[in-house]
Amino acid sequence: MERNQHRKRIVILGGGTGLSTLLRGLKLYPLDLTAIVTVADDGGSSGRLRDDLDIPPPGDIRNVMAALSDAEPLVAEMFQYRFKHSLDLDGHSLGNLMLAALTDITGDFSHAVREMSRVLSVNGTVLPAANQIVTLSAELEDGTIIEGESKIPAYLQPIKRVFIEPYDVKALPATIAAIENADVIVVGPGSLYTSILPNLLVKDIRKAVIAAKAKKIYICNLMTQAGETYKYTASDHVKALYDHVDEKFLDAILLDKVQMPATIAERYEKEQAWPVEYDEERLKKMGLEVYRKDIANISGETVRHEPTKVAEWLFEYADGHASKDSKQLYF
Repeated sequence: MERNQHRKRIVILGGGTGLSTLLRGLKLYPLDLTAIVTVADDGGSSGRLRDDLDIPPPGDIRNVMAALSDAEPLVAEMFQYRFKHSLDLDGHSLGNLMLAALTDITGDFSHAVREMSRVLSVNGTVLPAANQIVTLSAELEDGTIIEGESKIPAYLQPIKRVFIEPYDVKALPATIAAIENADVIVVGPGSLYTSILPNLLVKDIRKAVIAAKAKKIYICNLMTQAGETYKYTASDHVKALYDHVDEKFLDAILLDKVQMPATIAERYEKEQAWPVEYDEERLKKMGLEVYRKDIANISGETVRHEPTKVAEWLFEYADGHASKDSKQLYF
């Protein structure tokens, strides 16, 4: 599988289920992986621990570590276990509590992540986008300001911009070094405004990504998201990235090429979500190399990126052997 002795260094920026899904596939390949994970979450178990203990929210970090773990299945399952039927622990995952405990023991969240990664035999490096609490806010198109990552999509209004506080939060030196040394930087897939952009809003990360010599590729979402990307095209996603970074920093974009069945599209429409329109000509005019591959999987009434398909293509892309194929397929 490996074509040369140099293991390609891939840095992935994101959060949420999109990042975890991608990493489950990538860890099967001989790659040097670094995941840079948002710490803007303020909902659920993560939000409670953030508020109670004054630590960065551990949830997205936990999911990424579980995805990259080579530990025994029972250990990984235990790490992801979520308590029920308890007034004090209800809704908390064991992994979140372990990361909170290690942060208290070591006095440093990033140190806790390193130690837990060692315990879980994580195949790669997991780095928080910042080593302190970050608050994500959004300015809607009507001028309303919404504070808090979990509250932003609930308003179901077009977003003008998102921003973080403190605005001058520092990235870890290891994060900047990983970006500077990367062969490929991957952005997405995931919630555009609440999972991907919070990483790029960290000034040090933004500058490092722009300056990096790596190939930079955006893995476009399959579906729009209510409250974030209502009826966005692929180029709308890219424009939002460029507007926030203030630079046309991407080299390429990866799109799916399978026509979604009407029954699945209708089910999503009830949630105000639509298949992303892949406006290839506009993407090309934006200077992007456009790749279309069969990278989606439908399970029941849900469509998701298929981690093994995306990972196989990314491995080829990193090695300089990726093919372009824009011919549309049908289920």
